Amino acid sequence: MKKRIKLTSLLILICIIGISPMIISWGTFGHEHIDRAAVFALPAPLQTFFYNHIDFITQESTVPDLRKYTLNDKAENPRHFFDFENFGSPDSLPKTMTEAKARYDEKFLKDNGILPWYIQDLMEKLTKAFKEKKKTEILFIAADLGHYLGDANMPLHISANYDGQLTNQKGIHSLWESRLPEMFGKDFNYYTGDAKYIDNVQIETWNIMFSTHKLADTVLLKDRELRKKFTDEKIFKTGSDGKVIKSKYGQSIYSDEYAKQFHTALNGMVEKQMRKSIMDAANFWYTAWVNAGKPDLTDLDPAELTKRNSKALKQDIKLWKTGKLFGVESEKEF
Repeated sequence: MKKRIKLTSLLILICIIGISPMIISWGTFGHEHIDRAAVFALPAPLQTFFYNHIDFITQESTVPDLRKYTLNDKAENPRHFFDFENFGSPDSLPKTMTEAKARYDEKFLKDNGILPWYIQDLMEKLTKAFKEKKKTEILFIAADLGHYLGDANMPLHISANYDGQLTNQKGIHSLWESRLPEMFGKDFNYYTGDAKYIDNVQIETWNIMFSTHKLADTVLLKDRELRKKFTDEKIFKTGSDGKVIKSKYGQSIYSDEYAKQFHTALNGMVEKQMRKSIMDAANFWYTAWVNAGKPDLTDLDPAELTKRNSKALKQDIKLWKTGKLFGVESEKEF
């Protein structure tokens, strides 16, 4: 137990010290709440296994960002986004990673993202891990998959104007996906209902991408409209010296009032997309398990562990059905 606590603390320390001042997808708060809530939407046989490792699933949800920023993994960055506008007609988009690599060169894919194809690849790997009952691979891949599905539901991850940099709205990305969840997430409803089987993973992946992309213009439009009502010095927080206050990632921090009015203008969009992310994660995990033949995972954990957790699981499900989650205290970014 002590070693586990030390490892968790070390990972948090690495995140605090090492992350570059760049765009963080959904933020720690968002990704941890998405993956954790998704566990409760699973059916009982699969849910029991995931619940035995719910803390791992929760913390692992942010590791793709750690690989991207802290470890500077060059292969990681394009997995998190998809610059929809730069791929041409939506009707002619490659449907698989193989088709994409045949049509575009490596630099183009690196610059414009591979998110939908990577989600499909992870689904194949997760299904294989379930079939072979490889415990560590199941948990690791499932947590990662939940992360990328969260990214796929963030409108600015599916747009070339990902931080409003093309329209003089720089900073909008972190406001939407990190600041607003931190400020208002405690009041979000995380109950989504039960996971459902996906008949066609490829079609569902692209449905997610298309529906998310449609929201990008709304996000940017609401911000442009709201900026007209604020003077420059009122948009961001300033210190006693009049200078704009920066987050630990070097990003300008929007004022509380601006964030509140932006949240109101979005009419619940952030909460809706977080709930959609939760449902997608649960649906994809469940589908991979079903496609693997619904393997019995009970022998992957000690019976004593499952028995000890059974009472807590019932209590947590009851709490989740009220829209709340137990045991999540995410590291704040603002």
